[in-house]
Amino acid sequence: MTTTRRARRTVRSAALVAVAAAAALSLTACQSGGSGGSKDGAARPEQQVSASAAPSGTTATGTGTGTGKTTADVRTETLAPSRTATPATPATPAAPAARTASPVRTRTLADGSTAEIYRLGAEHYRAKIVSRGAVLATIETGRSDAGLDANDMFVVLTLGGDIHSWTGGGHTGPGTFKLAGGWTAKVTKVGELRYRAQILGNDGSVDATLEANQHDVGLDANGVYIVLSAGGVISAHE
Repeated sequence: MTTTRRARRTVRSAALVAVAAAAALSLTACQSGGSGGSKDGAARPEQQVSASAAPSGTTATGTGTGTGKTTADVRTETLAPSRTATPATPATPAAPAARTASPVRTRTLADGSTAEIYRLGAEHYRAKIVSRGAVLATIETGRSDAGLDANDMFVVLTLGGDIHSWTGGGHTGPGTFKLAGGWTAKVTKVGELRYRAQILGNDGSVDATLEANQHDVGLDANGVYIVLSAGGVISAHE
């Protein structure tokens, strides 16, 4: 009987050792599984990714999810940094191009060129002298008629928007000259490129005065057109 009891105690001791060994193995397995379950105890790749591994300014997602994604996988899922959308400054619309006014009339001048006449206002006209598509000269009325000596072609643009042209018949001052229509012109030099012409009537009275100061001037004297240039040349035509 004594031999039998000792055998039972030996079996129980062996069983307790086996249970203890199993518990120790289970504890080791649990501790190993807490660090990713790898044999060498190294952390899984996804556990190595932290917020500092993501590009600056982005939010890392998928960290520590246990999905088995690599660092590259996690970075492809990063969100763009939050930015306050600022609407682009709208482009300032280009101001509509000013419409080019059509001439109120065109006239062929003495030398074959064309005068395009534009109305700018009451008694305010501009004439562009055009030849072969090129603008050769421009004259404009203001408070008086306008005139031009264009290489011995003389042009007068009136306050009413009429234009008259002719060639030749010029006199170079200073001096006194008989003009078309019975007028007499007394031309004097006032300064550099500045001449004055007094238009005299039959009785010698001064009926009009032209003064060219750096530019030509013109006059409609009761249907007789007179031009005085800044160089002292005067011509008239009716």
